[in-house]
Amino acid sequence: MRYDILTIFPKLIAAEISEGIVKRAIEKGLIEVHIHDLRGWTTDIRKTVDDRIFGGGPGMLLQIEPIYKALKGIGVYPDRPDTTKILLTSARGETWNQNTAHKYAVEVERIVIICGRYEGVDFRVIEHLIDAEISIGDYILTGGELAANIVLDSTARLLPGVLGNENSLIDESHQPGNLDAIEYPQYSRPAVFETAEGQSWSVPEVLMNGNHGEIAKWQKANS
Repeated sequence: MRYDILTIFPKLIAAEISEGIVKRAIEKGLIEVHIHDLRGWTTDIRKTVDDRIFGGGPGMLLQIEPIYKALKGIGVYPDRPDTTKILLTSARGETWNQNTAHKYAVEVERIVIICGRYEGVDFRVIEHLIDAEISIGDYILTGGELAANIVLDSTARLLPGVLGNENSLIDESHQPGNLDAIEYPQYSRPAVFETAEGQSWSVPEVLMNGNHGEIAKWQKANS
């Protein structure tokens, strides 16, 4: 999988890919992440990427020109295969969930993410340049970089070889086709934890008796 992320704050994306599973996936050659600074496709000395809104209104919009030039520059406009998708992070977009992450991980080979900023983007970007608007929830962020990182992380971990133990995916919460499913509670050592206040918190006995049939019933009942 290749990811191209268009942003005016490249360091916010660079921080995400510098640690953990995503970093290891890059090092293994399982994914590629290319960060593109939109200001690189501007022509004025101030590297302007935003401007005032026609007709009035508060705030500024990301302009269409640097976005258009960036998409052309990375080779995804005007022509691209069906396995390449261009996404815009937007509060008005479809809510990203595990089903969507799974669909992209399975069907897409290249994801291009335009990180929204300010009051959003010139609407012509939405009309002519992208495949979908996506949101990570019903709240407003200062920019789309956090959303881009979530798309990156949630799809990359579904790709073969990215997780150290792919069985970790089997019983996860929010599995495709059943978003309401929640993973059962899990415990580790010590079996009994004593707090400094004198409280004793124990692991359910059924999980320690070695009866896999009873354990499976308990897990099903608690998920």
